[in-house]
Amino acid sequence: MADFIHAAISACLEVDALVKKENDTLFTLHDQGFGGDISNGVDLYAEAICFNYLSPFGSVFSEESGWMSSESAINIMLDPIDGSDNFVSKFPYYGISIARVINGKTTEALVCNLSNGDIFVRTSNEYFRTTLKNPAQKDEVITNLYTKIGLFEKALEHPELIKKLMLHKLKFRSPGALALSLAYAPYVKYVLFLGTMRPYDIQAGLYLSEHLHVFQDDRYILICADKEIFEQIRLIVEKEYF
Repeated sequence: MADFIHAAISACLEVDALVKKENDTLFTLHDQGFGGDISNGVDLYAEAICFNYLSPFGSVFSEESGWMSSESAINIMLDPIDGSDNFVSKFPYYGISIARVINGKTTEALVCNLSNGDIFVRTSNEYFRTTLKNPAQKDEVITNLYTKIGLFEKALEHPELIKKLMLHKLKFRSPGALALSLAYAPYVKYVLFLGTMRPYDIQAGLYLSEHLHVFQDDRYILICADKEIFEQIRLIVEKEYF
């Protein structure tokens, strides 16, 4: 296993041990973070842990603090707790998103769902799913042919688009953790997101799911395993919504 991925998993394991304690300080509100949201204690604790493990491998850019070290040719995009509102609400869909970018190109990425232990990893020569319980085990990520739903992050901000998707019977859930949803793209009918593109939110997840049908510009992201569904949703978004 690559040294960077090993360090990233070690960070996830330490954060996992922290969140399982559910100490009151994890739920404390702090100041507004770099990304614009109010940071919870869990965000800041997780950020410090991840920085400790990841900083030897490049300059870290985090949702909470922005650049934690000077930008360089090797940069690490970090969301220390993706879905922190879910964590605070005890809704089991939150985790860590980490991507290493060398000279503008993503070379290694990891997304960890802390609530169930799933870890998705991609490097230049590997793509696999593992777990916090047994990170040495590498399982193939197999596209789910039986899926019934998509994931539409920030759906409530787009009520007219919701109506159009429902008209075409394109069911979805909106679980509230974009990096995790991008990582789970092979298992759902589609992943759709409209909103501000922030590297710590999307860098890792897009790299993990790059083998699927992917569209991304400054307006929206769409990922589908099925090309027909991909084109159907693109038509809805482009022709009927924008």
